[in-house]
Amino acid sequence: MNDSSWGAPPGTGQTGYWGPTEHGPAQGAAPAGPAYDAQQAQHTRPMPIVPDLPAYGGDQDEDRGTARLSGPLFREETSPAAASYTYPDETYRNEPFRDETPSAQPPAAAPQNPEPMPDAPQPAPAPQKKSAGRDLSAAIGVGVGLGAVIVASLFFVKVVFVGVIVVAVVVGLWELTRRLEERKGIKAPLVPLAVGGAAMVVAGYARGPEGAWVAMALTALAVLVWRMTEPPEGYLKDVTAGVFAAFYVPFLATFVALLLTADDGAQRVLTFLLLTVVSDTGAYAIGWRFGKHKLAPRISPGKTREGLFGAVAFAMVAGALCMEFLIDGGTWWQGLLLGLAVAASATLGDLGESMIKRDLGIKDMGTLLPGHGGIMDRLDSLLPTAPVVWLLMVLFVGSG
Repeated sequence: MNDSSWGAPPGTGQTGYWGPTEHGPAQGAAPAGPAYDAQQAQHTRPMPIVPDLPAYGGDQDEDRGTARLSGPLFREETSPAAASYTYPDETYRNEPFRDETPSAQPPAAAPQNPEPMPDAPQPAPAPQKKSAGRDLSAAIGVGVGLGAVIVASLFFVKVVFVGVIVVAVVVGLWELTRRLEERKGIKAPLVPLAVGGAAMVVAGYARGPEGAWVAMALTALAVLVWRMTEPPEGYLKDVTAGVFAAFYVPFLATFVALLLTADDGAQRVLTFLLLTVVSDTGAYAIGWRFGKHKLAPRISPGKTREGLFGAVAFAMVAGALCMEFLIDGGTWWQGLLLGLAVAASATLGDLGESMIKRDLGIKDMGTLLPGHGGIMDRLDSLLPTAPVVWLLMVLFVGSG
């Protein structure tokens, strides 16, 4: 039976009407007679039983003028465009019944390049290879060069290493104050900060913690007085930024000089540097390979919880080895605690500077070190870690 026999006679507007009309028998009805039955028996299918429905035009359809059949057998007819659309694997997907009789007309030829449906699934994009985001060759070369300078000055002449700390502090202060002025219009006075910062490191190495605190107080006072030579507009924010810079860069760096004053000071400083570098390396390696869960997406989208786990694991192992073999009187379990503390402080320091850079709207504090950014981009983890390592060293093995 052709699909047209399931509908209404053309022109009558009787959707789904099966019975005779005023024009005579229903169109498509087979003529009576045994000859016809014998000839067409094999080409017909049983007519489904349709419940009696009121004729069209009754009270139930005054607003539409025609009876509307419903139920699982009768569904909404699709538009001609949707009904005739050709899918790659079948001809009429939206057609409720397909005529399989030999007399059925073959479907129209499918277009060679059918236009895709708006909601058709698109092929998944090819997975992209993870990128480190920096020039790794330049970063490794600069890192090795800096490490050689630090180790050479650390184990041969301690005073030279103090000079290395002073240079890093002054350059870091210059980067920080320049970015504050460029991005926020904050003019933290660089001259008293640079002089006071250098004095802070030297005083800490020569006079211990008391000398560092006195130098910090004098530096803050110098910032307040120096800024008085300019108009009062913006005085409060300028001196606040200046005092913050004095504490954040030179005062925290002074604890590296305090580590150096011990008898095994070179080994303590080396342990401090190794644990911080290993923590950062572990966070990078594990986070780059396995990182899926963001640690602080609003502050640093690249950091992951898996990376933090890698930092803790790497730093604890390195801490146990360093305390056992480098530090006089140290034990492996102290190294485990030291590594855990270093991983936490290094991560917080990195996030802290990321907050500053996000507030300033910049990616790096400078461009002095290829592959690394600026000096401050390398000091972000070291600065807050220095007082933590100094304090734990004093607690574990003393200050001598």
